Amino acid sequence: MEKGSEKTLTSLAGEGRMTVVLGLVTFIAAFGSSFQYGYNVSVINSPAPFMQDFYNETYVKRYGEYMSEDLMTALWSLTVSFFPLGGFFGSLMVGPMVNTCGRKGTLLINNVFSIIPAILMGISKVATTFEVIIVCRVVIGICAGLSSNVVPMYLGEMSPKNLRGAVGVVPQLFITVGILAAQILGMRMILGSPEGWPILMGLTGVPAALQLLTLPFFPESPRYLLIQKGDEEKARAALKRLRGWDDVEDEMEEMRKEDQAEKAEGKISVCALFTYRGLRWQLISIIVMMMGQQLSGVNGVYYYADRIYENAGVKKDDVQFVTAGTGAVNVVMTLVAVFVVEALGRRILLLAGFGICCVACAVLTVALNLKTVTWMPYVSIACVISYVIGHAIGASPIPSVMIIEMFLQSSRPAAFMVGGSVHWLSNFTVGLVFPYMEKGLGPYSFLVFCGICLVTVIYIFLIVPETKNKTFMEINQSMAKRNGIELPADKEELKDFTTVSVPYSKKNEAGRNSAL
Repeated sequence: MEKGSEKTLTSLAGEGRMTVVLGLVTFIAAFGSSFQYGYNVSVINSPAPFMQDFYNETYVKRYGEYMSEDLMTALWSLTVSFFPLGGFFGSLMVGPMVNTCGRKGTLLINNVFSIIPAILMGISKVATTFEVIIVCRVVIGICAGLSSNVVPMYLGEMSPKNLRGAVGVVPQLFITVGILAAQILGMRMILGSPEGWPILMGLTGVPAALQLLTLPFFPESPRYLLIQKGDEEKARAALKRLRGWDDVEDEMEEMRKEDQAEKAEGKISVCALFTYRGLRWQLISIIVMMMGQQLSGVNGVYYYADRIYENAGVKKDDVQFVTAGTGAVNVVMTLVAVFVVEALGRRILLLAGFGICCVACAVLTVALNLKTVTWMPYVSIACVISYVIGHAIGASPIPSVMIIEMFLQSSRPAAFMVGGSVHWLSNFTVGLVFPYMEKGLGPYSFLVFCGICLVTVIYIFLIVPETKNKTFMEINQSMAKRNGIELPADKEELKDFTTVSVPYSKKNEAGRNSAL
């Protein structure tokens, strides 16, 4: 009895510990992959005029005349929109790659989709070819599509349950740091110039190179090693390195339970995910949250931001500094989310985040329509900053954490494929549709975003459960009743149970059949 008590006390004492290995692998994975995503979202905004001049100059050298305005608009639209399109293709590759190559292996291979395009874009001006930039934007998008899904999966599977939320927000933190880095480096006095933009475009390969050199020295996801590869010894060794102590049997047992519960199910494909009753509300929830994240108007707010700042009296040359200031607010508030997500929980941050965005969009609509009133431009600035804060604390970082937590090992890759595809398609749609919305509706465009935020808040309040400090099996059981199924909770039942779930109507029959 004393030994058992001693073991329990040891496990409790070590629970939630951020070890050096876990901290380093979190930093390397997030900086090497998530940082690039944020950097490439923002990197072409500042040097856009100089890059368009390069497109024109190259065209003149080839054909002896300047390209038409329509052709320039089309080529630049492709340069911008091919990035989210590549992200969509990258999301479709997540499932096959993480199941075949592992989480760490996929991240290492993914660096190829960053380093090669970075080199090509860096030499595009010397080579006098703008086509390579457009093609490379697709490839960089594939890199972002993979990393935006694989990094949260990798880190979430390695983290103890009471640090899973905080570690899961770190990739979004590095996305915001990447956006801010691109805004700062893209300033006119740094690299946002005719001579500097090729270097600016090529720098995206630096984090990838660092990750390629350092990540091989860190462990693969223990869940992947045990549940999908069946290698218990490697899984135990990886857990020992990550936790910093030898007693990892409680976590090993929890993973065995998950493995046993999923044996009859096997790997779930995307098609099976859409037809499997036991994951119906989890799937609907990630689709709603991912659509809400991108269709809530974040791109529209940033699109309007420069004009809002100018209307408030900010000089045109100084707008870049205010924009960088907004990026800094985004970083700080995402950092706050890292520290409060385990204390406040996921639901509170989601509701608060989308709620703040909803109110900010509504007030911004009024402020933009009354901009002739002397103090209204300042209200508009306050709305932009409030919106950025709301998105940073909830709408941006938490949906990926929920995908990690609401799905088990066999269904998680397919869930990330669906969530990632919805994310990138919604991003692409907003980029394509918003200019027409802005032209037709003007400031009233934000009422559409306000409505989307409101619907998302209502759905989260009614459906999405709190997942803080719960194991994956406990979360799965909490969703079972809503899905109209029952999962056995007892440890011994899990060992003998030969199917993942049964409808309530067949509970008695399942009870008889499970006594094998």
